[in-house]
Amino acid sequence: MKINVIPWQRDPTNPVLPPDPSSSFDSTRCMNPWAIRVGDELRLYYSGGDRDGHQRICLATAPIDRPTGFTRRGVVLDLGDAGHFDSTWCVLPMVVRFGDRWHLYYSGKDDSPRGLQSFWGIGLATSDDGLHFERLSTFPIITGDQTPQFPDNRGIAGGGTILQELRLDGSTHYRLYYTLATGAPDSNDIRVDQEKHCAVCHSTDGLRWTDHRVVLSPRASVTTEDAAVAAPWVWRDGDLYRMMYCGIGTRWGYYSMSEAVSTDGYTWDRGEGDENLALTPNPASAWESQMVEYPSIVDEGDQLRLFYCGNGYGMTGIGTATTSVPLPGA
Repeated sequence: MKINVIPWQRDPTNPVLPPDPSSSFDSTRCMNPWAIRVGDELRLYYSGGDRDGHQRICLATAPIDRPTGFTRRGVVLDLGDAGHFDSTWCVLPMVVRFGDRWHLYYSGKDDSPRGLQSFWGIGLATSDDGLHFERLSTFPIITGDQTPQFPDNRGIAGGGTILQELRLDGSTHYRLYYTLATGAPDSNDIRVDQEKHCAVCHSTDGLRWTDHRVVLSPRASVTTEDAAVAAPWVWRDGDLYRMMYCGIGTRWGYYSMSEAVSTDGYTWDRGEGDENLALTPNPASAWESQMVEYPSIVDEGDQLRLFYCGNGYGMTGIGTATTSVPLPGA
């Protein structure tokens, strides 16, 4: 199938949320955007980096009618205790409302020198208002050893999305798309060091996640994603599932973003070669000349708005782009 990629138009004011050198919580990085509309407010959850190299889950807000005018609200989830899976980094927030509770899923990094394998759990914090979160447990609720293909793997990260499905019997089921980090540390080959796959798991309550499956893997023949595919943002578009995901390949050595389509959300079509490239590094832009990564998409009615990161995994901040709807056919 030929993939007709979405024509994204970058905002000329990018980055809309750069690091703030005077800040105690996001002076060096603003990365991993997760945007959600709550009433007349746009909430942008993200991971902020401080001068000591730590990452925490933070929040910025903007009026719906001015979605690039953000005000920083500070840290909503701090680091875990020493020795825990999230003792040095809390990154990749996914925030969803389950009934009257907000769930914040996030990825932790410990202090071990294991490369991608030091990200070994997705944790959960909950909240009444989506503004003040408390950990449900000091142990992750999802680990990287739950797919049949990689039973001995440790690395895992969020950076995906959560879909709600209403079944014919009236029950509600959820799909959580995430990143399975299988790369081995200390390799000079990015196809080994940075290997990642996109996976999905399932739940009825947002607490217990089962039936883990790999749904997308690197393609050795495509130099934009022969090392990794990651951060799958999935949404419904009529009868289709659409995915925007990040690829690492030997062409650039860093992330670009591509698209895939599916009729069931499990088997994905990426077209031939790199025709599915949707957003690439822009050599003419100081903030995104190296990489573009971590998509999050908000439906604004007559258009979709994409939030994403630039160089250095958010060292230059978070930007945005838009596209009109209806989207081009697959």
